[in-house]
Amino acid sequence: MEQHSQTDDTPQARRILEGQLRESYGRVVYSHKTHEKCADLLLSSQARIRIVQIVLSAITTAGFIGAVFGAGTIGAVLGIIVSTVLLAINSYTKNYDQGELAQKHKQAASDLWVIREKYLSLLVDLAMREKPLEALQKQRDQLVEQLHTVYSGMPSTTFRAYKKAQEALQKNEDMTFTDAEIDAFLPKELKRGQG
Repeated sequence: MEQHSQTDDTPQARRILEGQLRESYGRVVYSHKTHEKCADLLLSSQARIRIVQIVLSAITTAGFIGAVFGAGTIGAVLGIIVSTVLLAINSYTKNYDQGELAQKHKQAASDLWVIREKYLSLLVDLAMREKPLEALQKQRDQLVEQLHTVYSGMPSTTFRAYKKAQEALQKNEDMTFTDAEIDAFLPKELKRGQG
C-alpha cells in the first residue's frame, strides 16, 4: 500500500516555494499599482472633460446671446456647432462614467493591497522558518483563491496605466524606503539607525 508522505520541508523545497511566492507577490504589486494609476488617469480625464464642458457651455451661451443681440448668422452657427460638440461630449460621459470606473479601480487597488500585504507576510513567515511548509502552502492556496475572487470582479486596466505603474515602481521606487525613512515613522525603540 502506498503511503502519502508529508511535504518535504528541506531548504530546497522552501526555496521553490519562496520563488513562487516572490513571483506572485511581484504580480500583485504591479496589479495594485496599475489599478491605482488607472484610477488616477480616469479622474484626470474626467476633470479635463468637465472643464471642456463648462467652456463649451459658455461659448454656446455666448453664441446664442450674440445671435439674439445682433451678431447674426455667425453667432448662431457658432452656437449650433459648439452645442453639437457639447451634446456629443455629454452623451459620451452619460454612457461612460469615468468617475464610477475610477472608483472601481480604486476598490480593486484596495482589495489587492490587502492581498499584497498577505503575500509579504507569507514571505516573512517562510524566511523566519517558524511555520511548517505545509501550513505555508495552505496559506498560499488560500491567497490564490482570494486573488481569483478579486481579479474576477475588477475592471480591465490599460497599457498606459501599466506603463505609469512600471515607471512608479522601477524609476520612482514607489514601494521602497531607506532605513532612515522608515525610522522617521517609528518610535525610538523600533528605530534601526542612531538616534
